[in-house]
Amino acid sequence: MQFTTQIPVQKSSNPIEYNSRVVSLGSCFAVNIRQKLDYFKFRNTTNPFGILFHPLALEKFIAFAVNGKTFTEGDIFFHNERWHCFDAHSDLSHPDKDVLLQNLNSAAALANAEIKAASHLIITLGTAWVYRSNASGELVANCHKVPQKEFTKELLSVDSIRQSLQNIITLVKDTNPEAHIIFTISPVRHIKDGFVQNQWSKANLITALHQILATGNQQPATGYFPSYEIMMDELRDYRFYAEDMIHPNQVAINYIWERFTDAFMTHEALATMKMADSIQKGLQHRSFNPESQQHRDFLSNLNDKIAALQQQHSHIRF
Repeated sequence: MQFTTQIPVQKSSNPIEYNSRVVSLGSCFAVNIRQKLDYFKFRNTTNPFGILFHPLALEKFIAFAVNGKTFTEGDIFFHNERWHCFDAHSDLSHPDKDVLLQNLNSAAALANAEIKAASHLIITLGTAWVYRSNASGELVANCHKVPQKEFTKELLSVDSIRQSLQNIITLVKDTNPEAHIIFTISPVRHIKDGFVQNQWSKANLITALHQILATGNQQPATGYFPSYEIMMDELRDYRFYAEDMIHPNQVAINYIWERFTDAFMTHEALATMKMADSIQKGLQHRSFNPESQQHRDFLSNLNDKIAALQQQHSHIRF
């Protein structure tokens, strides 16, 4: 008898290699991807504006980046002794408004350069629930703990999500025609919206995204990785969740990453990843006798591995 299922993942025709430049944008699952890319020493940039949960926030950020927007005092506001921007995560907020503006403009400039140079963009969609500022009528990326009465909560329709995703593809391709976009739905459930409401939200995201992918005219510019489906089906047991019973735990993240690499990495990249992993584990090793000849030989061998890897890929640093 078969007691588990496995989601089929299509092998990419535009796989990632160590010469690739990866930009990862979106919900907190994008951070999990970044941590893996960092560990294995891929060239990557993740969420210059911090975590962005919904597609219209991502579209707006990408438009800011590719159009070279300059942020001014009119784009920010003061709340709870800090300056914030409704279009960015609170990670960029700061008590000094000039520092915030510098953070925003530096992040936008970085995103502009990285999107232009990117070989791959990984875009993680988190939710279709959004908040609209009652004062401005604009959708926000982050509420920054401003009282909820200042916003109206809405669910993005399939049509509005589909249009936003098409706009994202157009913005990227007009800026960098060679970029390959990989979409995924975050496996993190937004339970604060409600259990039924979370499923509704994910369903709208999935429907809109697959309507875009099904047209066929974007291929091979776009691809799909089923991280949400893997979490919901292959890893449906709560032993694969963190203590909050919402976020994937490290076992689940490692498994989803393994499925991702099988589909989206070249064979050469997989071999280099094994070498990088060996070096990382060596660097984490703590000897009981650091002065021993055995440990000196170990360090010498480790340094030789690092030098050999850096000779192949000069951008790698440990």
